[in-house]
Amino acid sequence: MASPVDATPRPSRHRKPSTAALTFGALGVVYGDIGTSPIYAFRESLVEPARNSLTPVEVLGVISLLVWTLVLVVTLKYVVLILRADNDGEGGILSLFALAQRALGRRTPALLAIAILGMALFAGDAIITPAISVLSAVEALEIVAPGADQVVIPLTLAILAALFWVQRHGTGSVAIFFGPIMLLWFLTVGALGLAAIVRTPAVLAAANPFYAIEFLAEHGFGAMPVMGLVFLAVTGAEALYADLGHFGRRPIRIAWNAVVLPALVLCYGGQGAEVIADPATASNPFFLLAPEGLMLPLVLLATTATVIASQAVISGAFSMAQQAVQLGFLPRLEVQHTSGVQRGQIYLPQINGLIFAGVVALVLSFGSSGRLANAYGIAVTGTMMATTILGLVVSRRLWQWSKLKATFVWVPLLMIELAFFAANITKVAHGGWVPVVLAVLVGFTIRAWIDGSQYVLRKSRSAGVAIETLARSVGRSAHVTEVPGTAVFLTGDRSFAPAALLHNLKHNHVLHRQNLIVTVVTETTPTVPADRRATVEKLDERFTRIVLSFGYMEEPNVPRALKGAAALGVSFDIMRTSFFLSRRSFRSTASEGLPRWQEAIFVVLTKYASNATDFYRLPTNRVLELGEQLAI
Repeated sequence: MASPVDATPRPSRHRKPSTAALTFGALGVVYGDIGTSPIYAFRESLVEPARNSLTPVEVLGVISLLVWTLVLVVTLKYVVLILRADNDGEGGILSLFALAQRALGRRTPALLAIAILGMALFAGDAIITPAISVLSAVEALEIVAPGADQVVIPLTLAILAALFWVQRHGTGSVAIFFGPIMLLWFLTVGALGLAAIVRTPAVLAAANPFYAIEFLAEHGFGAMPVMGLVFLAVTGAEALYADLGHFGRRPIRIAWNAVVLPALVLCYGGQGAEVIADPATASNPFFLLAPEGLMLPLVLLATTATVIASQAVISGAFSMAQQAVQLGFLPRLEVQHTSGVQRGQIYLPQINGLIFAGVVALVLSFGSSGRLANAYGIAVTGTMMATTILGLVVSRRLWQWSKLKATFVWVPLLMIELAFFAANITKVAHGGWVPVVLAVLVGFTIRAWIDGSQYVLRKSRSAGVAIETLARSVGRSAHVTEVPGTAVFLTGDRSFAPAALLHNLKHNHVLHRQNLIVTVVTETTPTVPADRRATVEKLDERFTRIVLSFGYMEEPNVPRALKGAAALGVSFDIMRTSFFLSRRSFRSTASEGLPRWQEAIFVVLTKYASNATDFYRLPTNRVLELGEQLAI
C-alpha cells in the first residue's frame, strides 16, 4: 500500500514549540511593523495642531486618539474577533476570502472584488512599509550628528539593498535574533515612555476617551488630517491575522496583551508627556525621550527594529503571492524554499524585485518619512475595511450569528475604519495617490489574469473534444499505434481532451497503453489530507481521469501525488512515464476576445509565468511540451 502523499517535502520531526516560545517568536515577526510606528506616528499627528500654538489639551486629545485607536481597531477587531476566523489554522485576507467563499458555497463577484482590493492595497503596504520604517530611523542621525542629513538617503538605500539581497538566502539564520531584539525594543520604548510619564503624570488623563472626542468636536473637519496620521499607529495590524498559521491564536494574543500594547501605550503617553513639558520636542518626540548619552544606541536599535519590521512585511508579501497563485489570481511564479525545515520560508524572485524597485522609487521620490507618511494610511485602511466586510460574511454564514449581533459588532468597526479612510483620502494630493495608483495597477493585473484565464478556458472548450468521445473514437481507429508505458496529460479542464493529447494523436499517431488525464485543483482550505488528495475515474482500459486536490497553502507535487494514488488502482512507474504539457502562444484578433488592455496584460503575464515543469515538480527528463496557438 502506498504511503500517504504530501504536497511538499515533509519537514524534520520536531517537538511542537511551547506557548512561551511561540509568544516570543510572535514578538519578532508579528509585531515589527506596528511596534515601530511610535517612531513617526505621534510626531506626524502633531504636525497639523502645531501649525498654531500647541496646547496641552490638544496633546492629550491626540494621545487619546492614538490609545483608543489601538484598543478599538487592534485589540477589539483583530485580537478578539478576527483571530477567531481561522481557516484550518491559517489566517490572512486570502484565507478569510477562501473561508467566506466556502461559507457561501460559491465565489461571488462581490467577494472576489473585495479580495482583489485587499490584495492590491496590501501590495502598496508592502512597498511603503520598508521605505518609511527604515527612513524614519535613519533620519534620527540628524539629531545625534547635525549635518548628517546628506547621508540619510544613501544609508537608507544601502540598508534596504542589503535587506532585499538577503531574501534569497532565507531568514532562518537571522530570525532567531528577531524575538530578543524586538523584546528589547518594546522594553526600551516602554521604559522611556514610563520615565517621561513619571516626570509629567498629567498625561495620564489621555486615557479618558473624552479628550479624543473633544479634540474631534473642537477641530471639526480640521481634525481629518490628524485622524489620517493617527492611523499610522495601527499599521501592521493585519500581520496579527496573517501570521495566525505560524504562531497560533493564543501566543499572538498573549504577546499583544502582555508586552506590545502596554509598551505602545507607555511610549505614546511618554511622548505626549515630553511634548507637554517642552513643546519644542514635538519635532521628534520619540528619539528625544532618550537621554543624550543613549541617543545613538536608540537610533541603532530603532534601525534594527525597522529592518525586522520590513522583513516581516516582505515575507508576508511572498506568502500572499504564493496563495494568490494557488487561488488562480496570478500566473505561476517561481518559488524557492530557503529552509528544509519550515515550509513557510520561501523566496519569490519576481516579487522581491518588484517590491525593491518600488521601495527605492519611493525613497528617492519622497526623500523623508514625513512626506511618505501621507502615502501610508489609504493602503492600510482599505485592507482593513476589506477584512471587516469578509469577517461580517463569515460571522453570519459560518459562525451563525444573528443579523442583529453581526450588525451590532461589525458595522461600528466598519464606520470607524470608514472615518479613517475618509481622513486619509484628504491626503491624496500630498502622496496618498501612491497606494491608490499601486492598488489600481495590481488590481487591473489580477483582474486581467482572472478574466484572461477564464476566456482561454472558454475558447479551448469551444474547440475541444470531450474526453469520453475521444476515448471511444480512438478505440475504433486503425490509424493509431499503441506504445508501451504511461502518458500523463495535465489539463485545466477535466471534461475535455487535453490539447497536448490531441496534437500527439494528430501529428504522431501514437497512443500510450495507459493515459492519465490529470487536473490539479485548489481547494478553499490551506491543506488537503493525504487520503483526499486524489480522485480516480477509469474511463476505459486506456484512459483514466484523475483530479488532484491541493490546499491554497500547498505546492503541488504531481509525481508524488500520483504515486500516492496507487492505492486507488493507478499503476505508476516514473521511469516508464512521459509527462505531456501544452505550451500556448497567443495571437491577437481584432474582432473578438478580451479588451485590448486586458489582452496586453494577460499576454505579458503568460510570458513571465514560471515553467509548469518546475511548478508541478515534474521530472525534467520525462517532460514533452507541444505548442499550441490560440487567438484571443
